[in-house]
Amino acid sequence: MLKVAFATDDRARVNQHFGASTGFAIHALDGVRARLVSVAEFPVESMDGNENKLPAKIAALDGCAAVYCLAVGGSAVKQLLAAGVQPLRLEEEMPIDRLLAELQKAVRDGGVPWVEKALGRTKDAGRFERMATEGWQE
Repeated sequence: MLKVAFATDDRARVNQHFGASTGFAIHALDGVRARLVSVAEFPVESMDGNENKLPAKIAALDGCAAVYCLAVGGSAVKQLLAAGVQPLRLEEEMPIDRLLAELQKAVRDGGVPWVEKALGRTKDAGRFERMATEGWQE
């Protein structure tokens, strides 16, 4: 199962900036089904100058492979990546159901690098073990 979070104030659309988000809808999905597994809610905050808001938001994403949002600052990107969460910025508001359908297709059919990585299906997985077995040398 792949867990993905969506920055939202209505649980229906990605419509918020990561740092100022009042909530995340967290879904678990595979290639067939998706379900809402949790909701994280936060007080309304300013987007500028409040770095203290990020740790709680990143902690709420524990176990998530990615978070979709309308915008995300550089500091938040660094912290998300360090926590193993891929930030995905959308150009405009988008229905969560549509994104979930696209993700389910990516889980089934492949072709989306961050999904492949999150599922441990990178084409180079195990290459070092193969090289060691084959007696690779420089």
